[in-house]
Amino acid sequence: MLDLSFTSPEPKVIAGAKGDWELVIGMEIHAQVSSNAKLFSGASTGFGAEPNSHVAFVDAAMPGMLPVINEFCVEQAVKTGLGLKAAINLRSAFDRKNYFYPDLPQGYQISQLYHPIVGEGEIIVEMGPGVARKVRIERIHLEQDAGKSIHDMDPNMSFVDLNRTGVALMEIVSRPDIRGPEEAAAYVVKLRQVLRYLGTCDGNMQNGNLRADVNVSVCKPGQYEKYQATGDFGHLGTRCELKNMNSMRFIQMAIDYEARRQIAILEDGGEIVQETRLYDPDKNETRSMRSKEEAHDYRYFPCPDLLPLEIEQAWVDDIAAGMPELPDAKKARFIAELGLSDYDASVLTADVENADYFEGVVAVCGDGKQAANWVINELFGRLKKDGTEIAGSPVTPAQIGGIIALILKGDISGKIAKDLFEIVYTEGGDPAAIVEARGMKQVTDLGAIEKAVDEIIAANPAQVEKAKANPKLAGWFVGQVLKASGGKANPAAVNDLVAQKLGL
Repeated sequence: MLDLSFTSPEPKVIAGAKGDWELVIGMEIHAQVSSNAKLFSGASTGFGAEPNSHVAFVDAAMPGMLPVINEFCVEQAVKTGLGLKAAINLRSAFDRKNYFYPDLPQGYQISQLYHPIVGEGEIIVEMGPGVARKVRIERIHLEQDAGKSIHDMDPNMSFVDLNRTGVALMEIVSRPDIRGPEEAAAYVVKLRQVLRYLGTCDGNMQNGNLRADVNVSVCKPGQYEKYQATGDFGHLGTRCELKNMNSMRFIQMAIDYEARRQIAILEDGGEIVQETRLYDPDKNETRSMRSKEEAHDYRYFPCPDLLPLEIEQAWVDDIAAGMPELPDAKKARFIAELGLSDYDASVLTADVENADYFEGVVAVCGDGKQAANWVINELFGRLKKDGTEIAGSPVTPAQIGGIIALILKGDISGKIAKDLFEIVYTEGGDPAAIVEARGMKQVTDLGAIEKAVDEIIAANPAQVEKAKANPKLAGWFVGQVLKASGGKANPAAVNDLVAQKLGL
């Protein structure tokens, strides 16, 4: 059974010149829907193509072109909502958000303001063993992405690339439940993890496929609790939005700077102006971009080219029936059924590729703890050293599982296993076949091991006396025997025979 019992972390407190202040943070995550085609056209969503090569007539706003909804994008939004335990609205509608920008050919963005496809949900953000923040999701709506303006190709002109125009986005809006910079970054990490498990967004922040708008405000201690009790936002401070954040480190730095900026203004008797701001990582400061618009500034109205979107509960149920195991459930299963520690389970479920690889190892060797040890310490360590992702690992789950199986059978020792791993990593091959071909099998013949023990003892009488006086020194003999056997002697058998021969 999935156990998600936890205590909430304390809010971040910043000491101002005149008293303490607390942070209140809400986030709007723009996640690009994983789909081969755009939201309202059949144009490709492939990244890195020549500028303006993935543009359909409707994306370019050619006269008379009408949008046609991409059913798969709707399915991906529903799946995301289910993954966040959110309400799925069987009836939703698209609106036009009117504003002018050079890379927005239509002069408006098709979005969902009043009737989003997904309603309220939640996500649990772990901040340590037994400590987590429950962040409420207010809504998820579908909308088009805009294009990209390019200003650094010519000193006198700007260029526009419309390849991203019309790409489907899910805007995932949280309640102001996040209480510190570290929590904000952890929230983005957890949401990205869930989206990748679901396969609804690849989470690639470098390519702009996952971007965060961060709403930051500050309040005096006790005010947040009043907001929770009444739902009255008047108890909270005026928020400022930090636009288009795509780095966990920069998110934390920007929040900290912005909070201190607001505190300084308030303590000086000033007022916070609700606005959109940009973060400059080179100067570690935020600067004003524009005043924060309200819905009426965009002149929202229902999109006349699209009928309200109506879906059937049976379709939603079919999607729910095909949902993958999500990270919280997978972590709980790894701990309960495979005996992993909380730390090991967290590392192995951090990314769906890691979890799948680990389960492939367990399927071969049948030992969860050994599999976790080898995947985390040996494989991940080597991949990090080589700068390689798990998808590019030269060692397959079956090969690592095969190495562990040989250890469990007693065919090889832990030391030989590490040598074998290096061979498989660099040369490939079947572990069992390599052990046979290269004579790496562990020596379990007690007669041969006893002979080696007798020879080492006979050659070192002074060390024998020391070991009898201090039994801890018997390990020296074990090491010498293993060294003499090239690491092939069974360590347990060597230990037993050394103790027996020395009378310990």
